[in-house]
Amino acid sequence: MVTEYLVFDMDGVLVEVGDSYRETIVQTVAHFTGKSITRELVQEYKNAGGWNNDWALSQKIAGDLGVKVDFDTVRAYFDSIFFGTVANGIPDGLMSREVWIARPGVLEDLNRRFRFALFTGRLQEEARMTLRRFAPQLRFDPFIGAAEVTHGKPHPEGLETIATLTPGSEYWYIGDTVDDARSARSAGVPFIGIAAPGVPQRDKLVSLLKAENALAVLNDINELPAFLKP
Repeated sequence: MVTEYLVFDMDGVLVEVGDSYRETIVQTVAHFTGKSITRELVQEYKNAGGWNNDWALSQKIAGDLGVKVDFDTVRAYFDSIFFGTVANGIPDGLMSREVWIARPGVLEDLNRRFRFALFTGRLQEEARMTLRRFAPQLRFDPFIGAAEVTHGKPHPEGLETIATLTPGSEYWYIGDTVDDARSARSAGVPFIGIAAPGVPQRDKLVSLLKAENALAVLNDINELPAFLKP
């Protein structure tokens, strides 16, 4: 019997990050440039592809607004407001605003049929911090974060690594960005897109994900069981 894996991206798939990651980009850019940007502008960059790394994206937007800032300086400020103070593994910065998307029992039910893996642009410990907070009972293995790959999305390295670690298995990758979809397409892994109803430029995002051969574009992962029904 072939083992089936659901490989999840984290941001926008498992957790809603509009008030955490996206807001951190907005505030970081404002800090260095003195200019306010919208989350819609952030989504425009995401839709263009190549900006999976939010530190790099913050630096890029600041540069496009005429302010050049060293990457490490951007990262340090970004992390200071994203994490805030971390006590006993619990942050009080903007990360604390994250919201778990799956309704109770949805992922647990799926986990009876599928094994779970994770391929995220977050660092592992940061991702585990969120998983410990919201879903300590779920196991994601393999677990591929930013430090486990040489090339980030849209490069397929992360998905290829998962395939190497779990030979002979079948996979679906669930993500919410063009970079997620392109990574899956390059790896030859079927892709299921997520486009939340409230995301900026949702119609454009849906079109872009479909153009990258998404099997479907769902509102959120709560629709996964119906889509994957045997």
